[in-house]
Amino acid sequence: MAATHATAAANTTFSSKCSLHPSPSLCPKPPINLNFSLLFPAKSNGPHHTPLRITCNAISRPHSPASTTSSITPAGTSDTFISRFAVDEPRKGSDVLVEALEREGVTTVFAYPGGASMEIHQALTRSTRIRNVLPRHEQGGVFAAEGYARASGRPGVCIATSGPGATNLVSGLADAMLDSIPIVAITGQVPRRMIGTDAFQETPIVEVTRSITKHNYLVLDVEDIPRVVREAFYLATSGRPGPILIDIPKDIQQQLVVPDWNQPIRLPGYVDRLPKLPDEKHLEQIVRLVSEAKKPVLYVGGGCLNSSEELRRFVELTGIPVASTLMGLGAYPCNDDLSLQMLGMHGTVYANYAVDKCDLLLAFGVRFDDRVTGKLEAFASRAKIVHIDIDAAEIGKNKQPHVSVCADMKLALEGMNKLLEEKGNKLKLDFLAWRQELQEQKVKHPLTFKTFGDAIPPQYAIKVLDELTSGNAIISTGVGQHQMWAAQFYKYKRPRQWLTSGGLGAMGFGLPAAMGAVVARPDAVVVDIDGDGSFVMNVQELATIKVENLPVKIMLLNNQHLGMVVQLEDRFYKANRAHTYLGNPSKESEIFPNMLKFAEACGIPAARVTKEEELREAIQKMLDTPGPYLLDVIVPHQEHVLPMIPSGGAFADTINEGDGRSQF
Repeated sequence: MAATHATAAANTTFSSKCSLHPSPSLCPKPPINLNFSLLFPAKSNGPHHTPLRITCNAISRPHSPASTTSSITPAGTSDTFISRFAVDEPRKGSDVLVEALEREGVTTVFAYPGGASMEIHQALTRSTRIRNVLPRHEQGGVFAAEGYARASGRPGVCIATSGPGATNLVSGLADAMLDSIPIVAITGQVPRRMIGTDAFQETPIVEVTRSITKHNYLVLDVEDIPRVVREAFYLATSGRPGPILIDIPKDIQQQLVVPDWNQPIRLPGYVDRLPKLPDEKHLEQIVRLVSEAKKPVLYVGGGCLNSSEELRRFVELTGIPVASTLMGLGAYPCNDDLSLQMLGMHGTVYANYAVDKCDLLLAFGVRFDDRVTGKLEAFASRAKIVHIDIDAAEIGKNKQPHVSVCADMKLALEGMNKLLEEKGNKLKLDFLAWRQELQEQKVKHPLTFKTFGDAIPPQYAIKVLDELTSGNAIISTGVGQHQMWAAQFYKYKRPRQWLTSGGLGAMGFGLPAAMGAVVARPDAVVVDIDGDGSFVMNVQELATIKVENLPVKIMLLNNQHLGMVVQLEDRFYKANRAHTYLGNPSKESEIFPNMLKFAEACGIPAARVTKEEELREAIQKMLDTPGPYLLDVIVPHQEHVLPMIPSGGAFADTINEGDGRSQF
């Protein structure tokens, strides 16, 4: 058997249990080959930190017949699959891999070839079911896989070669981990005999990604491929979704084998620890708290995206106003009267007011992120807190709840809705006065912006886009000011309309994510609202959307600066510019770089608009033009994203006035 990298973690004994295999006796892999990753809370609990999440990254090798098994059929698996190979016909490991993807219902991958993965690409050319959308950079490929998953709810798949190809996936895997996005990343690896020799383009990608994947595999036996792929898709989509990495040495890809498609999944520890049905006593307790409250607020996050209908029904039954996190936008329609839109650092004044004044905070599918809570002690300080989440590690991690339920959000909402319907008018819920109080805040503190001459306010550009698309487009973004304005001024009506890098805040996300979204949802209008800084980070994907004829619309809010950092410079560093100007210092009057030339080089139609009066017509032309299109919207760099609660601040610290034209 091939040697593997030895790590200190592999020889360390932990008292805490692995999230996949709670005891060594249940773990189907030899203990020496288990790499454990401990994630600690930011705050110490006494003299010792308490690990919140431990992941097991197992090396795949033959199993003992005595191993505990769990027979599970993932949702994407078809019992009627017809293979292009005869039942007993030997085929390469790479062909087994591709057929395993086909059996999971995969129809698109985002794969960039290299020496260690070329066998996989050769096998893809023999597939009649899977289309490869060829990105121009592996980071573009993994962000596209994320966009596919975020827009569709189905796992996205990306493939890269070993070494730099694999390491180029790291930002996307970290992003998917933080935002709970189901993707399966497959990497080629040097042949087994070369592992650990510092061979050409060798990196220990399993170890590199240990802390930024939900689970990962190094496949050392070709016969394991069918099971590993089934496990990967099951793990990616069950419980709290996340990224899975499968690393496959080149000689494994080349080996001939007759695959066994009936291998059971072996994840006993993981399956046993998935959340059970919510306890009805806890749900009754929550309903009772609702009935006793005078000023309740719903605080909903990305964990509610798969339970939007149930959430809407809960709001219908209770009349409780809804504030959303950045990741939860669209779970409840932003244009509804009971929507408070986004809360947090750049959330609406009325959403943050509601959380500050509420007496009951219903935190559904959220993680009490620092960009939402600010100063933890001041966040919802008057309220009893109910926290429901599918991941037990998130409950009590940042904010201690009064009532907690670890469960699938959909099942929890269904249970509470049933109780509410049964109790009916007996509950006598009446939050009219509270809703009127919040309506007064909406009137007093609306989301607004100023105009200066004929310059185009970036907020206005997004507002016009919302109007012209009737709020029905799928929107992706990069990271920065444009991202926050897109969260504030586009009114998302349903889940999976809003694709953005939330937890990681990865610039360069917008264009490739839109690319993945338009593949997943060819029926939808897909618009990448981007900034000039973020856009250039993956500008090479213009070539992909042209060659693949992907009708991605790009609305670039171009202010020639790293706008969010400039805003912080204005507010806290006396406007001292520290490498945040992205134009050409010798010709500041010119737009640099010329984004239209990037588009022209790839044969993509493009236009620039500089005046507010010309904006609506320019956006309409972008939407009406078949295929991809780039609209370069020149906006002033002095604009600030408001409201703003400074990092670590409380609601009382809200900034609601001023911009880069002011002195602070």
